[in-house]
Amino acid sequence: MNRRAALRLGATLLGGSLLPRGFAFAGDTKRWFCIGACDWSIGQAGRTEAMAVAREIGLDGVQVSLGSEADDMKLRRREVQSAYLQAARAAGVGFTGLAIGELNNIPYKSDPRTEQWVSDSIDVAQVLGCRSILLAFFEKGDLKEDLPGRREVIRRLRKVAPKAEKANVYLGIESWLSAEEHLDMIQAVGSSHVKVYYDVANSHRMGYDIYKEIRKLGTYICEFHMKENGFLLGKGAVDFKAVRAAIDDIGYNGCMQIEGAIPPGASMIESYRANYRFLRSIFPERKA
Repeated sequence: MNRRAALRLGATLLGGSLLPRGFAFAGDTKRWFCIGACDWSIGQAGRTEAMAVAREIGLDGVQVSLGSEADDMKLRRREVQSAYLQAARAAGVGFTGLAIGELNNIPYKSDPRTEQWVSDSIDVAQVLGCRSILLAFFEKGDLKEDLPGRREVIRRLRKVAPKAEKANVYLGIESWLSAEEHLDMIQAVGSSHVKVYYDVANSHRMGYDIYKEIRKLGTYICEFHMKENGFLLGKGAVDFKAVRAAIDDIGYNGCMQIEGAIPPGASMIESYRANYRFLRSIFPERKA
């Protein structure tokens, strides 16, 4: 399916009414935030049922996975996109983000197939109305001690960045790198639409000062994971009020995704309801 047909599909199925609120207000000067969750964190990776689960929790939407090696990144297919759009309409929720988690196993820095995946994900993001695509760089795709790998990622991002710019879709690098290392990569790519996908728990785990990092990265951040490992949000190591202060300082106005944040043995649904309520206490909805 070409890009124009893909956009027609999204517009027809959504009727303009279910574009995620994060997309709709992205250029708005009024401060507001949409809150979603990763489909893998709510037990629905690669499943349209994620939309109904998001409604049950009370989320604004879902960060959906492009797919896996086994299903050939199935969200690239028109019929799968149609099923997701129909599920979103039925549930009354949006698409708060798109992610390619399989890059952890099939690295963007080395596997030739991944270049097409990333390029195609831009078309998918447009159909779903997502503004940011998470590119994962963990496990086999880790860049922390791999300078040749970083150079290859920079080379590949330079090739695909013009397409992202034309579509006004951001490619977000999520990795173990520090703010300075991320900035070095982004500046080497030289594109306004290659940014950092910032995960507060990952950065805390690495020993980075996440509040200083957020301010240092500033407008180079395209989206956030609000995460704790083994705790509800607000009950672990991350100071989310300090995160809000840093976000205010950089003027961020967009989506954030809840990831992890389930205590051992706790119910996912109840944990995510609590996580959503907590984030809304810090990032309230925009008033009419």
